[in-house]
Amino acid sequence: MSSYVSNLSFEVEEDDLIQIFLQHGYVNQIQVAMNQKTGEKKGFAIIEMKTDAEEAAAIRALRGIEWMGRSLKVNRARTKYSIS
Repeated sequence: MSSYVSNLSFEVEEDDLIQIFLQHGYVNQIQVAMNQKTGEKKGFAIIEMKTDAEEAAAIRALRGIEWMGRSLKVNRARTKYSIS
């Protein structure tokens, strides 16, 4: 029940993502990808929702929207991600 969100603003914070995903259901976890060497954000995140139905609703609602100056790409994550 994880979504892969890409084309994120490099200014995005976890709290920003929580706010837009909470509109579609319970958010279990959010991981914003960071470059381990520089500490800079990579422009994508993994969002884990409580149910498949909530995940599907978030994907439908948020895919392609303009947010923080970028057009979001939101899809079901293909594999279990670990961002570190």
